[in-house]
Amino acid sequence: MTDGATRIPPEREPDESTVAHLRLLTTGEVARLFRVTRSTVTSWAYRGLLPYTTTPTGHLRFYRESVERRLAERRGPDDRR
Repeated sequence: MTDGATRIPPEREPDESTVAHLRLLTTGEVARLFRVTRSTVTSWAYRGLLPYTTTPTGHLRFYRESVERRLAERRGPDDRR
C-alpha cells in the first residue's frame, strides 16, 4: 500500500503538547484576540513588539505562546479572564 506519501514513524511524530506550543496564528486571528485591526498587528510585528515568522508566500504568522503572553501583559494582573 504505497501512495507516494511519506509517513513519519510514530516515535518521530510530535505529541499534542508540542503541536499546541507551536501553533501559529494568522494576522486576523491575532487582531480579533486583541480587538484591533490587522494593520495594527502588522505594525506591532514590524516594530518588534510581537514575534512572528512568515510563510513561504510572505504572510505573517504569530506564535500562540507569544500572543497569549502579550495578551496577559496587556490585561494586567487584575484583569484575568
